[in-house]
Amino acid sequence: MTATLLKEASPPPVSMADRRRRARRRGRIVALAFVFPALLLLGALVVYPVLFSVGRSFFDASGTRFVGGDNYTEMFRDPATLKAVRNTAIWVVVAPTLLTGLGLVLAVLVEKVRWATAFKLLLFMPMAVSFLAAGIIFRLAYDEDPDKGVLNAAVVSVHDAFTGTSSYPTARARDGQGLTKGADGSYRTTATASPGHTVDLGLVGVLPKDLAQGARPAYAAAGQKAAADELRGVVYLDFTRGGGGEQGKVDRQESGLPEMKVEAVRDGETVASTTTAADGSFRFQDLGSGSYSVRLPASNFAPPYQGVSWLGPALVTPAIIGAYLWIWTGFAMVLIGAGLAALPRDALEAARMDGANEWQIFRRITVPLLAPVLTVVFVTLVINVMKVFDLVYIIAPGPVQEDATVLATQMWLVSFGGGNNQGLGSALGVLLLLLVIPAMVFNVRRFRGSQR
Repeated sequence: MTATLLKEASPPPVSMADRRRRARRRGRIVALAFVFPALLLLGALVVYPVLFSVGRSFFDASGTRFVGGDNYTEMFRDPATLKAVRNTAIWVVVAPTLLTGLGLVLAVLVEKVRWATAFKLLLFMPMAVSFLAAGIIFRLAYDEDPDKGVLNAAVVSVHDAFTGTSSYPTARARDGQGLTKGADGSYRTTATASPGHTVDLGLVGVLPKDLAQGARPAYAAAGQKAAADELRGVVYLDFTRGGGGEQGKVDRQESGLPEMKVEAVRDGETVASTTTAADGSFRFQDLGSGSYSVRLPASNFAPPYQGVSWLGPALVTPAIIGAYLWIWTGFAMVLIGAGLAALPRDALEAARMDGANEWQIFRRITVPLLAPVLTVVFVTLVINVMKVFDLVYIIAPGPVQEDATVLATQMWLVSFGGGNNQGLGSALGVLLLLLVIPAMVFNVRRFRGSQR
């Protein structure tokens, strides 16, 4: 009797299926406990701002009056926004394409370099530099002043090496001193001279740095007499340091202007040309009888070449894209290099044994096998360039900020940079989100496909 009662009071045995369900339930609870802080942060920092921006985009600048889709309509009527859309499209097409191509070429070439690790490290180092610091670096590098901007310093050096530069860009003649200025910037004597005569050409405004170190006083040269068949003269600095001297006359302390091109002109045609000596003297020999004008060509006074306006309206966007390439090329190279290292070497060796050259192997084997990696790199860079803000805001000067603006900078300018219209800024943010989502979805599907 007692044994029967104890048997009836004992709990029913737990089946294996119930145990599995309880284990799964406990696992879900533990997983949720670990994931909950991340979900909380994700909701506070991502989901809530997105939903708030979507809602805010339907209100006016003050946020009190519902305007429906007016902000979206205004967004596509605003010329600045349309320019931002155009510049963003340029970024999306140009930057990821160049980066993927450069990364592929460098990844292939690095395999053939002896110090491959050091080379990769060198190219990857810009990734450690913040966009703020990189923007400041390139803002200085693109400076139009050759004394500050390294790029223009190089351009000016190459230009001057091949075409030369003017000797005295700031020189000019005094009024009433026998020289008249032509429309092209040259100077010409008002009176004519014949062989056997001398001509003194005085100029002022020559900076001390422009005066050649070997320049000598012009006084002795001015006193020399010309032969019967030659026309002599001197080009000098009509200025005496410390004051004194007489205008239009070569004084003892006044320096000649060497390396000045001088021409003898008759009936509007140049019949002879020469260059002044260290004391500024020149002479034209074997001239025929008659009257001649002496001309100082405009090339003597041309302003120095200042280089390229990298941050002007025409080149500011390509210049900023160049800075972006400097930062992200190492990233693309390392990712593509990792994919390259995983390629089956037997396929490459088989192609070489069949007589394929390196270009054929690269085009027909390496690139097709790397297509999944190249796609991931390209799409990742597309997402990144759509959000670019720092480089554009820092590198582009104020006057050309509108010419370089992209959607991210335009959103900031409209909302906080003087526009104070957060309704329109929110609409721009929603547009940027809608443009980024397809690329993100594509990337997620690629990752899932690769895992399968």
